[in-house]
Amino acid sequence: MSAIRLIFGDQLSRQLSSLKGIDREQDLIVLMEVSPETEYVPHHKRKIAFLFASMRHFAEGLEEEGFKVRYFKLDDSDNRQSFLLNLKDLLKSQKYSRLILTEVGEYRLKCEIDTWQEQLGITVEEREDSRFFISVSEFEEFAKGRKQLLMEQFYHFMRNKTGYLMENGKPVGGKWNFDHENRNSYDGSEKIPNRLRFEPDLVTKSVLELVDKKFSKNMGNLDDFAEPVTRENALNFLDYFVEKLLPHFGRYQDAMVENEHLMFHSRLSHLINCGLLLPEEVCRQVLSKVGKDGYSLSGIEGFIRQVIGWREYVRGVYWTEMPDYRNLNYFNSRRPLPSFFWSGNCRMNCVSQVVKSTINHAYSHHIQRLMITGNLALLMGINPIEVHEWYLAVYDDAYEWVELPNTLGMALYADGGLMATKPYCASGNYINKMSDFCKNCSYNVKKKTSYDACPFNYLYWHFLNKNKDKLQSNSRLFFPYKNLDKMDPQKIQAITKSAEKFINECS
Repeated sequence: MSAIRLIFGDQLSRQLSSLKGIDREQDLIVLMEVSPETEYVPHHKRKIAFLFASMRHFAEGLEEEGFKVRYFKLDDSDNRQSFLLNLKDLLKSQKYSRLILTEVGEYRLKCEIDTWQEQLGITVEEREDSRFFISVSEFEEFAKGRKQLLMEQFYHFMRNKTGYLMENGKPVGGKWNFDHENRNSYDGSEKIPNRLRFEPDLVTKSVLELVDKKFSKNMGNLDDFAEPVTRENALNFLDYFVEKLLPHFGRYQDAMVENEHLMFHSRLSHLINCGLLLPEEVCRQVLSKVGKDGYSLSGIEGFIRQVIGWREYVRGVYWTEMPDYRNLNYFNSRRPLPSFFWSGNCRMNCVSQVVKSTINHAYSHHIQRLMITGNLALLMGINPIEVHEWYLAVYDDAYEWVELPNTLGMALYADGGLMATKPYCASGNYINKMSDFCKNCSYNVKKKTSYDACPFNYLYWHFLNKNKDKLQSNSRLFFPYKNLDKMDPQKIQAITKSAEKFINECS
């Protein structure tokens, strides 16, 4: 009995569960570029180009292996711009008994798929996504009965499950977490290397022309596009990270430097999240360097924690808490997203640096997202939905399962502490410590309330004062609130005035 094997754009792996047991003679593999997937948020041009180019190369590879493949390009005349309608047309032309797919990563798409069996009149078989270390049901079991879903507890669980960095039931090095060793500002002692570049072939060039034409108004540009859009190139990219960057990754993973959007970060997240690399093979290669000269245990542990801990954790939170999670708004934040999130035209140098880097590369690293754009959105009281949709649109590694919990739970504390033990908010002092952004800023990071004071300074205290009833009992905020209680009422008034002026001018 022949089947359609449907593969989505973030499932570009030959090890995909929906391809298991495939009949090369009878079954048809289908991939589609459809308009609704490019339009539900205004995706960055580079995000669309990266995915379409990767999808087309993946489909070509399947055909070269002898599989039957039907690929719908966005501008094909017979593309109905709908997964369902294209499937209906395929079923008219040939009889298939089943539609086999791997569970998807976004709730909105799952809701659509849940209607397909009735609408198509054939069996729809959804298989577990085996690219993750644990299933959604396993996470639900872990989460059962817990008031807080803290990542550190989950990370211990995952270390024990995988055996990674474990020895005789105990963590290698005597500690679970070496994060305190991974918080250095960049001192210039290690040169930041250039990255591998992969010049576009004819397939990629055709995608770039398509995206430039059809998405001309979207954020970003396609100048100098040289992304690894094939499995072979992705593996080369991984090798380069492990050999050249991993030795310095941990020490500088929180550092920020002007005009350096990558530092020593792996830049592997978009390759893992679309399927070109598998998390297990990435971890295996990184773990092969344990004990080798030039590689610190703290750097390796920090990387492994991101993959088996944080990545798996946010996926579990997403599927356990949806659909209600998307609408959480603990601080009742209602301000609109400022226009400079799209343009980068902001007097705050740190914000301008991060947004312009995002415009140019569809990427910024985790501290830039959390402590610059996320921190500012939190302190300004920006509507969580608008912030969520911005992050989802502008980053090429962003899919809702990974982006939404990061945004609502970590950056904005909109879930009221389900994920985080306190809001990740900070004044300009933190940014000055971890970056060189402040030295070329229009504002003075040392000043608190004057016209040229760093907005992060007065926004931070304004946020704590405004949300005192919700946060003062948080033990991790004991010292900030102790300082706030000692603050002169006139100073608080000046802080409030400066903060409200800045926020209103940005709205």
